Amino acid sequence: MSPTLTVADFDYALPPELIAQHPSPERGGSRLLHLDAQGRLHDRVFADLATMLRPHDLLVFNDTRVIKARLTGHKASGGKVEVLVERILEADRALAHVRASKSPGPGTVLRLADRFDVTVLGREGALFDLRFPGDVLDLLQAHGATPLPPYITHAAATEDDERYQTVYARTPGAVAAPTAGLHFDTAMMQRLEDAGVARAFVTLHVGAGTFKPVQVERLSDHVMHAEWYTVPQATADAVARARAAGGRVIAVGTTSARALESAAAQGQAQPLRAAQGDTQLFITPGYRFQVLDGLVTNFHLPQSTLLMMISALAGMEPIRRAYAHAVAERYRFFSYGDAMFIESPLAPSQSTPAPSAHSHPAASGPAA
Repeated sequence: MSPTLTVADFDYALPPELIAQHPSPERGGSRLLHLDAQGRLHDRVFADLATMLRPHDLLVFNDTRVIKARLTGHKASGGKVEVLVERILEADRALAHVRASKSPGPGTVLRLADRFDVTVLGREGALFDLRFPGDVLDLLQAHGATPLPPYITHAAATEDDERYQTVYARTPGAVAAPTAGLHFDTAMMQRLEDAGVARAFVTLHVGAGTFKPVQVERLSDHVMHAEWYTVPQATADAVARARAAGGRVIAVGTTSARALESAAAQGQAQPLRAAQGDTQLFITPGYRFQVLDGLVTNFHLPQSTLLMMISALAGMEPIRRAYAHAVAERYRFFSYGDAMFIESPLAPSQSTPAPSAHSHPAASGPAA
């Protein structure tokens, strides 16, 4: 990564009315902006994706499931609190963001949802270690709310409980959806299978840090948030099969991309092997992708780490043109918005890739 890159290099003007507040009526009903490997732009609809992929291509999905992580309540003093569970540590313990007029100290009891009490055990950085009176997932499912992104202005409703979740979600733990996957319905999945497009899954539990702005000027000074990921051996094997058959490896969402590249950055790219652990991989221009040939993704916030990632995949200038085009053509942006299909101009099989010096994957190593 160039030491001269700053957050200002990844800014763009977005009219607020282009931020999608609700999903399209049908999951596959969105538009699709195609940025091909030659840097050309094509306006399409999402259903076209099935005709743009080839037999033996591999789509890699993130099967994390969004939990109802948001709770409201009060302290014994009556002061209001808002809790957003970030990570479950044990069956009855979780790390959470806590908003309150005064930061609660160890031993503080918080009454949540007017149904149960949690006890503050301590802090880990900006997060609070909370003890729940029972199974965290069960209590959240019964009393929590879907944690919509901060740029969506309405409170979570029944529609959001369904639509802010992929149809293939199965491993609970995310507090934000892998939103590129929201466009896929069961009919599209079947069309892709019938067309000979393979599928595989990783798990990356998306944290609230995905919405955190980069708060330093130089990218080289940014400390990336950590997220837990798993790349199973079955997925590593699927990547190898796709490569052997001449197919491409295409991630559905930046979270799938981050999981695959985190495993590869452990020195396991040739061949890719199973891995799991926390990752702080920060992908910026200058990074050479080791696994990905393409990416299905939504449009990302200005100055965000996700915009930096796709700029690394496609090039900064092509992404600037694509986003200017999307604004001019009134595409819908962010989690409930439209999609992009990005084909990398340099496939990993055509280069000798190496992570940039600013990549920091911290993983526990191979996993069965």
